[in-house]
This record gives sequence, structure tokens and C-alpha cells, in this order.
Amino acid sequence: MAATMNNNNNKLQQQAAVVDAENPPVVATRPPCGLMGGVVKKEDDDDLAQRGNWLRAAVLGANDGLVSTASLMLGVGAVKPEPRAMLVSGFAGLLAGACSMAIGEFVSVSSQRDAELAQLDRDGKRGGDEEKALASPAQAAAASAMAFSVGALVPLLAAGFIADYRLRIGVVAAVVTATLAAFGGLGAVLGRAPVVRSCARVVIGGWAAMSVTFGLMRLFRATGV
Repeated sequence: MAATMNNNNNKLQQQAAVVDAENPPVVATRPPCGLMGGVVKKEDDDDLAQRGNWLRAAVLGANDGLVSTASLMLGVGAVKPEPRAMLVSGFAGLLAGACSMAIGEFVSVSSQRDAELAQLDRDGKRGGDEEKALASPAQAAAASAMAFSVGALVPLLAAGFIADYRLRIGVVAAVVTATLAAFGGLGAVLGRAPVVRSCARVVIGGWAAMSVTFGLMRLFRATGV
């Protein structure tokens, strides 16, 4: 009797083992905490990198507005010392530069967007999150024009309330130099580059543009053209 019971128990155990082998238990798994943290950290880094690119573009646009408008005002001031001439030329440079930057940015981003949409069509992903993440040409144009205008306003405000010619030229040069250094430092921080070297490069470049413009236009005044 005992032998029969033992045989039955062995058969039951063998059948259970076969069932377990054919239907293994399902164990819920989850990514390790470190892996999940890495994914979140990567998404945060990508978002910060994208914001940094936008900020760097804004700094470059403001720097363009600052240098081009200041150079234009100093060039006109080298021929006509009247405050009105410098202010009118600076304001015209602000409008022309902002429009040029906006149109150029709109065309550039539109071309890039068309290429990316064509790629999404080929991949069958049109209308999804990828399309929503694409840059807007109108927003890029508005941001570019705004950044240029902010930079162009600096020399206009510096020269707008000074009647004396020499003092006006000196104040514009000093204010522009300080602003160039600030833009260079901000761009270096955003790009994680050496601050001193970046500031020196931006200031020297701006001074070169202003000096060449002022010096060449001064020749027109000297020759009476």
C-alpha cells in the first residue's frame, strides 16, 4: 500500500514538472533604477542642449545687430557730425537688418522643414510627434528679428542724448565695447568655452568692424566727396 502511494506521488511530481517546464511562470520585470535615471537624464540633457542652441542663436543675432548698427552710425558720423544723421542712419540700419535677418531665417528654416517633412513622408511618420517637434519658420524669423533689434538699440540709446560730437563717438564706442564683452561672456557660458578668450575675440572683432568703417568713411570727409 505504501509503495503504491509512493508511486502515485512520484507520478504527480513528474506531471507537475512537465507542466512547469511547458508553462514557465511569468515574472514581471522593470528596468533597473539606474537605467531609468539614465533615460530621463538623457532627455533632460537633450532639452537643455536645444535651449542652449536657441540662446546662442539669440546672442549671435543681438551681436550682429550691435556691431552692424554701431559701425553704420560711426561711419556716418565720420562724414556728418550731426546727431540726427547718426540716429537716422542707426534706425534705418535697425529696420533693414531686422527685416533681413527675419527673411533669411524664415527661408532657411522653411527649407530645412521641407526636407524634414519629406523624410517623414518616406518613413511614414507624417502627422506624429516628430512633425510637431519641427521648428516653426515664423517663430524663428520673429526671434531672429527681435534679437537683432535688441542689439541694434544699444548704440542708438547711447548716442540719442549726447549733442557733443566727440563725446558721442566716445560713449558709443565705450558702450558697444562693454556690451560686446557681455555678449562674448554669455556665449562662452552657454557654449562651455573659455570666457576670457571668447570675450576678447568678440570685442576685437567688433572693434575691427567699427574701425574699418569709421576709417574708410573718414576718407570721404577728408577728400570732400
